[in-house]
Amino acid sequence: MLSDSLFILLVVAATALLARRPVPSARAAAAAGLLLAGAALTRTIALPLILLAVLVLAVRRVPWRRLAVLALSGLLPVAAYAGWYAGVHGRFAIGGGDGVALWARTMTFADCSVVRPPPDLAPLCPNGTVLDAAGEYVWARESSLNRLPGGHAALNDRARAFALRAIAAQPLDYLRAVARDTALAFPWTPVAHPARVVPAFGFAAGMWSLPADQPLVEQVRREYDPGLTGMRSVRPYADLLVAYQYPAYLRGPLLAAVLLVGAVGAVRRPRTAALPWAVAVTLLVAPVAVLDFDHRYVLPVVPVACLAAGLAFRRAPRHPAAPGGAAAHEAPVAGTRA
Repeated sequence: MLSDSLFILLVVAATALLARRPVPSARAAAAAGLLLAGAALTRTIALPLILLAVLVLAVRRVPWRRLAVLALSGLLPVAAYAGWYAGVHGRFAIGGGDGVALWARTMTFADCSVVRPPPDLAPLCPNGTVLDAAGEYVWARESSLNRLPGGHAALNDRARAFALRAIAAQPLDYLRAVARDTALAFPWTPVAHPARVVPAFGFAAGMWSLPADQPLVEQVRREYDPGLTGMRSVRPYADLLVAYQYPAYLRGPLLAAVLLVGAVGAVRRPRTAALPWAVAVTLLVAPVAVLDFDHRYVLPVVPVACLAAGLAFRRAPRHPAAPGGAAAHEAPVAGTRA
């Protein structure tokens, strides 16, 4: 609940540590790995960032011992958590909904006449239910997954197996769906996705009742708060939010421009700008690839994209002339020995 601020702090801190010097020290690599592990345990979408960081640093020819420190400090806490999860839930993982999420992603394009799933996966085929966003299939009572007995936890492995078969059978359709939904980050005026959500510029004064046909509402009333009602704005605080949202929102084309400048920086200064730019692109595309687009998922993209864009304009440090009048070579980075 409300994990975004913590997640952004962990990702930005780890990225800044690794981009601070062309060759990070062993201490910086260890700290960055721990920060990325914390980010992955806060939101699982950060798990690929550990491998991404190792890969980018390997391309930069960082000594292998630094890479090992980064990998171990990032993966060991995640493995420890997965071991605890296995002891409680009987499955070595850091969550139990990855298969259901990927299955929902495929519901926007899967064609079972092409996928040809085996009999045990055929009930997960699209059943004619059409929703306006992939993520909606996770919760819609009429979707094929939610018509099967057992619940999401019991169906997670089957859902993943179906999704992987669908992606393998329709790779171009999958890529088109990911590209189409990723592009929702770039319009000037935010698009409501799904239609029931309120994107940026949605703060307003008024009252909003809870949906009458949502069984989760009654469950929450029974288990947590019998007096649960809808939302209402409170003035004058609501007026501040209504006014704040307009200057504070980064418009989609401006985000695209920041990413473009960061891409230039990744090419011009790959030893510093490539990692934050790769992190930004991964954080933008990965949630869409494994589930769906959400405006909230774009928030962590902004600071690391801006870091990459800023590094595109960073000047190389000047070094004093060497004794005898010859120009000195670039000074070695502190702590470059393995």
